[in-house]
Amino acid sequence: MNNEVKIITYDPQYKEAFKTLNEEWIKTFFTMEAGDYKLLDNPEEHIINKGGHIVFALLNDEPVGTCALVKMEDEPLRFELSKMAVSPKAQGKKIGYLVGQALVDKAKALNAESIFLETNSILVPAIKLYEKLGFKHMPISGSAYERCDTQMLLKFN
Repeated sequence: MNNEVKIITYDPQYKEAFKTLNEEWIKTFFTMEAGDYKLLDNPEEHIINKGGHIVFALLNDEPVGTCALVKMEDEPLRFELSKMAVSPKAQGKKIGYLVGQALVDKAKALNAESIFLETNSILVPAIKLYEKLGFKHMPISGSAYERCDTQMLLKFN
């Protein structure tokens, strides 16, 4: 058995996995909201076709993690890090970090100005992970999600 985690870019064959992985964790802690369904049901339409990116972590060729970079603005180029999810059976393998880092690198390569993210303060491991990726806490302003009580920003110089 190959325990190597592979990070790949979006492929339509994993569209269902994008939704399943996210639904799994969201329903564990929160309830699914309209914004979730919009992105999870139509990732190509709402993320990929709008200049965003999605990556998957494959373990033994099975998608066990995912994360999206949603384009917010062109000038300056700004993204939102969104829909990070890791299957419970694959936790502890640094998958969240790997998919997050892949997208941070992608945003950097595209000369993005910044990446923004929204999360909830009860998700301590996630927040620690974002801090490790270089995100800084910021004052909270309007969110599309009820569960959001924490916003973070990673600025590139």
